[in-house]
Amino acid sequence: MLDTYRKLETPENIDLDIQVAGPLVRCLAFTIDSLIRTAVQIALLIALTLLGKVGMALWLISTFVLEWFYPVLFEVLNNGQTPGKKAMGIAVVNDDSTPVSWSASIVRNFLRIVDFLPIGYIAGLISMIMNQDFKRIGDLAAGTIVIFREKQQTAPQWPASDSAPPPVALNLKQQRAILSFVERRNTLTQERQEELANHLQPVFHHNNQEAVDHILRVATWLRGGR
Repeated sequence: MLDTYRKLETPENIDLDIQVAGPLVRCLAFTIDSLIRTAVQIALLIALTLLGKVGMALWLISTFVLEWFYPVLFEVLNNGQTPGKKAMGIAVVNDDSTPVSWSASIVRNFLRIVDFLPIGYIAGLISMIMNQDFKRIGDLAAGTIVIFREKQQTAPQWPASDSAPPPVALNLKQQRAILSFVERRNTLTQERQEELANHLQPVFHHNNQEAVDHILRVATWLRGGR
């Protein structure tokens, strides 16, 4: 059986356990998205034929936009998930687990034409089979990876905590890492929480449980509880 679990180190030296999505689930997600696009194209064709040649021109434009920008818009604006990916519980992220950027999404999706060669996405399928992270050519070029999303049960309970501003300016990736740590803390053992929190000792100057508590205060501050 293929081992699809990976340990990924974020730019903040925090280890995340992720599960890489394989070819089968990605093909199913792509099929769902293709059916959605086809249904929309048919509906638009029926409606726009009433406008004659102008309608056909508009339909061709809309077909181009749907084919090439449907995945880009959903991936960037919907946490890396097109409707098909969301239905299958997967999402595309950057290699360092940060949200996929506009440029990365455009590259990976516009290179689908290369993955399609010579026919039926054979090149992309071969690339996924030969790569341990199941990356198609577009993913390799864009620096992206498709992973399983942890199912959100309910909105995570945010701890009641005082707030404290971070002692140094944090960039967006560091802020996300801190917020993600707090949201996932209930799935981690106490020892694991302290181990991860200790990575930030050079920044926060706290160790073990004190480090965890201080991260909670900083996270509360980042969420606006100031």
